[in-house]
Order: sequence, then C-alpha cells, then structure tokens
Amino acid sequence: MSDVISDASLRLAGSASPQKSTFLRGFGLIALLIGVVITVLLSGCAGSDGQKDDTDIWSETKLYSEATDKLKDADYAKCGKYFDKLEARFPFGPYSQQAQINAAYCYWKAQEQAQALVAIDRFIKLHQGSPTLDYAYYLKGLITFNDDLGWLGSFTGQDLSERDPKAAKEAFESFKVVVERFPNSKYAPDSLDRMRYIVNSLAEADVIVARFYYQRGAYLAAANRAQLVIRDYDRAPAVEEALYILTKSYEKLGMTQLANDSARVFKLNFPDSQILETGQRVKKERRWWQFWNK
Repeated sequence: MSDVISDASLRLAGSASPQKSTFLRGFGLIALLIGVVITVLLSGCAGSDGQKDDTDIWSETKLYSEATDKLKDADYAKCGKYFDKLEARFPFGPYSQQAQINAAYCYWKAQEQAQALVAIDRFIKLHQGSPTLDYAYYLKGLITFNDDLGWLGSFTGQDLSERDPKAAKEAFESFKVVVERFPNSKYAPDSLDRMRYIVNSLAEADVIVARFYYQRGAYLAAANRAQLVIRDYDRAPAVEEALYILTKSYEKLGMTQLANDSARVFKLNFPDSQILETGQRVKKERRWWQFWNK
C-alpha cells in the first residue's frame, strides 16, 4: 500500500504545471524571508530590554563580586540569580558553598520562598560538615517561619496563630536543630525565642478552634480541642482560655463533676484571672515577640 501511495504522489508531483511550481517556489521564498525577519526582530527585542546574559563571560571572581555588590545594595532578586549562576558554573570553586547559602538568603529577602527553600535544602544536604551549618538551619527556619504577614495582616491584626500551622511546625523543627545540635551557636538564643513563640501560636490556634466550636454549641468538640491545648502546650498562655472553655463546655454538657474539677484546676493555676467573670482573656500586646524586627 505504501508503494502505491508513493507512486501516486510522484505522479501528482510530476503532473504539476510550471506556473504552479513557480508559485510554490515563490511562496516558499517569501515564507523564508518572513522567518528571517521575525528572528531578527525578536533578537533585537531581546537585546533592547536587557535579556542578553552578560554574566556568561564573567570569571568566578567577577561573578562573586557582582553578586556581593547586589546583596549590599539590597537588590535581592538579582543577587539570588547571580549566586545561583556562580554555584552552577563553578560547583567546585572556592565560592560555591557561600554562593549556595547566599542565594537562599537573597531569595528569602526577595520573598521567593520556594527558591529560597530549594537553595537552603541543597546546602544542608551537601554540606553537613560545614562550619556554617547552624546558620543554614537557622535560615531555613526563618524562610519557613515567614512572620511577615504583609500590609493586609497588619491591617486586620492577623497573627501567626490564625494561619495554617504546617509552616510553623516546619520552622519549629529547623530552630530545634539549632538549639539541640548547636547549643553554643550565636543563633541558638533567637531560635529558642522563636520556638517559644511558635508553640504559643499553635496553642492559640487550637484555642481559636475550641472557641469556635463552643460559640456554635458543639460543646463536646470544644472540650476535646481544649483538652488538646492543655495536654500539648501546658505552659502556653492560651492554656488559661483552654481551661475556661473546658469548664464551660462541661457545664453545658451537664457534666457537673468534671466542670468542678476543671474550675478547681483553673483557679489553682490562674488565681488572678478575670476570665471566669468577664469571659475574656487579657492578652499581651500584639507582636510583642517580634523584638528582632527593626
């Protein structure tokens, strides 16, 4: 069958008139010229808006110097790209390790969290013996922690407890590595402070859920979530409200003995609390923990 088709195609091609063949050749020439013009125009556009990569001819030292200058100038998006190029082109050079960790920092400051995490995870995986490993874990915690809620968060008064706790837990694990593996690190005290804040925020998040359940009459669900806070975050400020919700939930459920027991524990731990009378817990000033934000 293929031979028949080929022969038929040849006969049709051979029977084409000279005028038609000339037309086809002319059309092909025009198409070729159009393609050349488009290529030239695209090349010109790429050059005019700075897309040409001049760093391809830079030496290792030159690339590191330029990347460092961009970092000093707070041009974080560009310094991240420069450090990435440096590490990719000179993976065994003297600046390779520093380029990886600097790239992570630059991307973090540029709010490119995904790229920052890729860079810092690669550094941690490849350089477990590095003297800057404590900083690497600390930086990973900062990247994941992401305490900057932006203008909308500041406007609405939102804090970390009102967001998805998954990132907070991941940040906690990174800070925990710094505190446990590098207790003498200069980053250990700040890591510990952030761990405390994360724990308090996670407890606060569960109290928000317990409060939600209670307000909607789901008293058993409210009691269960309040118990979780008391069990997992026994030193967090949110325990005060958790005990209050637990007591009130037991009362609503008609569990008088459990309600009395909870009230006794509450008064023992928070003798000066006014929440039993007012229903409101006195909280510290919002963002008290962000003393590191200048």
